Amino acid sequence: MAFELPKLGYAYDALEPTIDAATMEIHHTKHHQAYIDNLNKAIAGTELEGKTIEEICKTGTDKAAVRNNGGGHFNHTLFWEILTPGGSKEPVGKVKEALEAFGGMEKFKTDFAEAAKTRFGSGWAWLCKKEDGSVTVCSTPNQDNPLMPVSDCQGTPILGLDVWEHAYYLKYQNKRPDYVTAFFDVINWDKVEELYNK
Repeated sequence: MAFELPKLGYAYDALEPTIDAATMEIHHTKHHQAYIDNLNKAIAGTELEGKTIEEICKTGTDKAAVRNNGGGHFNHTLFWEILTPGGSKEPVGKVKEALEAFGGMEKFKTDFAEAAKTRFGSGWAWLCKKEDGSVTVCSTPNQDNPLMPVSDCQGTPILGLDVWEHAYYLKYQNKRPDYVTAFFDVINWDKVEELYNK
């Protein structure tokens, strides 16, 4: 089956004032849809057709069209899932324990914000679970993600922030740091916990 655009669990204006409705709608219906359309074309008739998006990211990224569009689909799907109106202010359960072992919530926020703000050009900042259950913060360029063998940032992504300009430019213009700071207000920590426990 071809990949399809996932439905959001909230309205386009539900994340205001952090993320404006116009950005959300364009980001979801235009940018994410384009990644899906191009991914479906790139894998049609290949051994990747019928695989999960995670399998594609782990094994099929030697082709640029698959790497870019598969990453775009995986990354955006995760991004929509870990956002929630009003945010859930604090991590819970195993994620809370892992972040405490990492150095605490303030260290996480500082490191994550730094990864997001200093990513040159387009890309993503990540909180990843490592095989031993610990967590790490890193960033990747373009639509790469930590599942891809080509990434120098390895792990299972459980939280991701899109720092492509299309994710914030209508509201924040060139002020990426303001967007990064505001992001912490709309994180769905219950979903992050669910992803950690998978």
